[in-house]
Amino acid sequence: MEHARIPVQPLTAGLITAVVGFSSSFALVLTGLRGVGADRDQAVSGLLLLCLSMGGLAVWLGLRYRQPISIAWSTPGAALLASAGVPAGGYRAAVGAFVLCGLLLTLTGLWPRLSRLVAAIPPSLATGLLAGVLLPLCLAPVQAAFHLPGLMLPVLAVWALLMRWARRWATPGALVALLIVLAVRTPLHFGGAAGSLFPRVDITTPALSWSAAIGIALPLYVITMASQNIPGIAVLRHFGYQPPVRPILTATGISTTATAFGGGYAVNLAAITAALAAGPDAHPDRDRRWIASVTAGACYILLGLTAGASAVLLTQAPPQLVEAIAGLALLPTLGSALSSALGEEKGREAAVLTFVIAASGVSAYGIGAPVWALAAGLALRLLI
Repeated sequence: MEHARIPVQPLTAGLITAVVGFSSSFALVLTGLRGVGADRDQAVSGLLLLCLSMGGLAVWLGLRYRQPISIAWSTPGAALLASAGVPAGGYRAAVGAFVLCGLLLTLTGLWPRLSRLVAAIPPSLATGLLAGVLLPLCLAPVQAAFHLPGLMLPVLAVWALLMRWARRWATPGALVALLIVLAVRTPLHFGGAAGSLFPRVDITTPALSWSAAIGIALPLYVITMASQNIPGIAVLRHFGYQPPVRPILTATGISTTATAFGGGYAVNLAAITAALAAGPDAHPDRDRRWIASVTAGACYILLGLTAGASAVLLTQAPPQLVEAIAGLALLPTLGSALSSALGEEKGREAAVLTFVIAASGVSAYGIGAPVWALAAGLALRLLI
């Protein structure tokens, strides 16, 4: 009796997609949620719900459409939260902004004209905005290397070597190196934290705040659409797929809205890790690559159960080192964003202005730098 062959290649690709996606940026997600006022339990709740949402959507969409539709949290969105600061009204106002962002994403799926409006934002301005949001975090590894050289320099050495020999594992390897250095220099302690190893959902009643709506929800929506959903669609089309755009945007928007009460700030199409599941490395046959994204989704659900343990591990490290690991993960994204923003001579000044204002971190009238950056960039581009 002949047994059906197990599709090892897409299963392996899906496992790699989930492990790389989770380990390379979960520290940034926790940092971002803490940056807008979440306590440790609320941040862990957000990480858990994001993983469950990503996993569930990837499994459902992959099985429904037989395409490698990878879902991820908004990594640029987490960077935005990390630099936004605690809004007026505290974490409850931030949760209200997450809910509003989810409603905007849902509306985008239901009303195509809104997605066309976002797509009409010049790419150079969108990537300039992204680069400006990422720059402060990407400076963290440099600052940590000077202030904590004994801890950071070995981590940087591991990261650099892996960038040369195994690029996709560079950030996960740096995270492992950091934990090893911490264990050698200062033994890790889990005493009294056993109950914290198991994540739980922590529901927060949202508060409406116009400053959080303009300073967090609007830029979170724009940066998620421009830096994740639109590139994610382009990746799938590049590999020969015709993704169901409206159902994907509607589903991710509804999921974001539902999980926002527990800290799930935004889920979207994967852009950074999308090629791992949609490319030929996942399977030579395009009709079999959906197995990779479904496998990644199942793995994300399992990884979500480690959210508590992940947070406990990170609390053993100085906050500056946690930000440094997040910065290392974002360096390739910063490089591609700068390249895209400055690639065309037409409108370059507007893109640069958008970048520097977003990177400045300025805030006025309760409105953060990303909104001012986009407004100034659009105004200058129209003027010249």
